[in-house]
Amino acid sequence: MTHPTLSNRHIWQVVYPVLISLLMENLIGMTDTAFMGRVGEVELGAAALGSVFYLVFFMVAFGFSIGAQILIGRRNGEGKFRDIGAFFQQGVFFLLGVAAFMFVFSKLFSGTILERVIDSPGVCEATEQYIQWRVYGFFFAFVSLMFRAFYVGITRTRILTLNSLVMVLANVGLNYVLVFGKLGLPAMGIAGAALGSSIAEAVSALFFVLYTYFKVDWKRYRLFHLVGFSRSLLGHMLGVSVWTMLQSFTSVAVWFVFFVVIEHLGERPLAISNIVRNVSALAFLVLQSFAATASSLVSNLMGAGRQEQVPYTCWRIVRLCYRIILPLIALMMLFPSLLLRLYTDDPDLMASAVASMQVMASSYLIATPALILFNTVSGTGNTRSAMWMEFAALVVYVLFVGYVAVVRRADVAVCWTSEHVYALCVLLFSYVYLKKAKWQSKKI
Repeated sequence: MTHPTLSNRHIWQVVYPVLISLLMENLIGMTDTAFMGRVGEVELGAAALGSVFYLVFFMVAFGFSIGAQILIGRRNGEGKFRDIGAFFQQGVFFLLGVAAFMFVFSKLFSGTILERVIDSPGVCEATEQYIQWRVYGFFFAFVSLMFRAFYVGITRTRILTLNSLVMVLANVGLNYVLVFGKLGLPAMGIAGAALGSSIAEAVSALFFVLYTYFKVDWKRYRLFHLVGFSRSLLGHMLGVSVWTMLQSFTSVAVWFVFFVVIEHLGERPLAISNIVRNVSALAFLVLQSFAATASSLVSNLMGAGRQEQVPYTCWRIVRLCYRIILPLIALMMLFPSLLLRLYTDDPDLMASAVASMQVMASSYLIATPALILFNTVSGTGNTRSAMWMEFAALVVYVLFVGYVAVVRRADVAVCWTSEHVYALCVLLFSYVYLKKAKWQSKKI
């Protein structure tokens, strides 16, 4: 029996809310950067290191949520809706435990870690201030991740847009009040940016709970039907998720290494890298939204027994993504100063950042098919294979960064070519796997 292929409209209906939600969520970090750009260059660099340090731990939970999303998508495709609530609950229990552990670890050891890897005393102190307040967000952000996995897994993603809008508006208001000391409160500087972000994530988690309870047929999925902790069910989830957890952790941990290496080149290169990362964020979020959609749709197709449609759907998603990515690349290439002005009013800093931003922009030509194909591999349920692909690509990435930044001490723009190297490796590994491996019969 043949099934109708997924249309561009159907793909876009899933992509669009995910894109808006990711954009709004990323505005948390972009808002912190924009405010720090008005505080000082040291704070601007420290915000980069602090946010990436936070992301290293956050991505462990994010990796688990991706595995949960794959399982939820498969059960949704199979029509086994009542199993979804059990996955959701086990995920929440597990991630709250992980949040508690990471919170304590960060509070006790982040200062020691930072002192050993950061040269500048000023940057080190400011980064520590940021982290000490930012880690409170673990508890709320991890719960929100499971709600996101649920909604993406069942391909009902519109709520993500509204939730993210509420979170960003809360963050902007809180940053203004706490960073600069408004409404009678003391000016907290970089610590205020971190505290504002954590409170905004608490608002997001509360919004998810209330919306789901009052607006979703949660009884269909047994979402709030308490089943208690189940070691066997969590073990089944970890069988899929542990590989996406390791993959997510190592990818961002290596990114933290990149920023530490850049910091050793000086405070100016670090500030440039933070600006470049944030300017290119829109293109990255577009790509991430299409990649997440690929993973969810592939998982649903596999669950419905429509494996033959996976390659066609994958390449259709790539073509749709390019329609948005290419104009963004052109904007970054042709009008760099217009975008850089959002993050700094220092003309020398803007001029120094142009070359690095254009190098980063060009990497998306390769990264677009690479990340979508890679998430297609994960969507088939082969998360272990995806992890080893990621690990191999990161080894090449680290060796390249070490050579250009540590051995050659090249300009920061040259260091950013590492993104091209990483994307090429991921693209090659993913393409070969989907072409040669027997993924069609994978059961999860």
